[in-house]
Amino acid sequence: MPAKRVLIFDSGVGGLSVYEQIININSNIECRYLFDNAYFPYGELPREKLVTRITQLLTDFTKQYPADLIVIACNSASTIALDDLRSHFSIPIVGVVPAIKPATFITKNNVIGLLATPGTVERAYTSTLIEQFAAGKKVLRIGSTKLVTLAEDKLMGKVVKQEEFNKILAPWSSAELKDIPDTLVLGCTHFPLLKEEIAACFTKPIQLVDSGEAIALRVRQLLANSLISNEKGEFKQPLLHQAFYTKAFTNLTHLSALQKSFMTYGFESLSFFDC
Repeated sequence: MPAKRVLIFDSGVGGLSVYEQIININSNIECRYLFDNAYFPYGELPREKLVTRITQLLTDFTKQYPADLIVIACNSASTIALDDLRSHFSIPIVGVVPAIKPATFITKNNVIGLLATPGTVERAYTSTLIEQFAAGKKVLRIGSTKLVTLAEDKLMGKVVKQEEFNKILAPWSSAELKDIPDTLVLGCTHFPLLKEEIAACFTKPIQLVDSGEAIALRVRQLLANSLISNEKGEFKQPLLHQAFYTKAFTNLTHLSALQKSFMTYGFESLSFFDC
């Protein structure tokens, strides 16, 4: 059976957390990862500019590298552009949303923390999710662009200091706070890359929830590719993984470190896509 071609798209490296979940439960797939670092971060772009940029970029990319399915592994892009993209493309497109609903089944003290970018935290769409799925729960919100930058830095081999994380999460980790979340929704695909640092901000164990597994299951369903095995009963390995960026790196040391990180995730190459 020919490998299914999956395109995973994000403004940065956060989508790697989604990619990892996808390949864990989907076999015989060929993944291409495209990140639009030329316009990073997406959370700060006006809606019309964001929709136009993503639509044109994905159109150009899929002409050169056809896909059977696209995953928009970016919360900002999903909440703003998903409907437009589905109208434009004929192939299935999977988006990500904050994992509010799963968190409501996990929390023991009924206090949930939503950690996302400022744009995601403030959007009406997010408030609707909370009203729909977390009625009766207390949902606290922190919007942080700095965490996105820290995730990018970590993948490029830069040192990230725990003090930076402690400062951002201080509103939820203070001993004086009456209602401390016992469950955190990681509402940005960058944040699962920082699970250890985020968890270290709290003196008590905390549950971290993200959308990666749900996305992977949806991909499997859409591709009708549920753990296809070969004649020996072993799972087939993905044939090829390639990654692409949209803005040339001026710091070759950072590029080299990023290449090594992508190789660790199983990618065979990291290349510039001219758009």
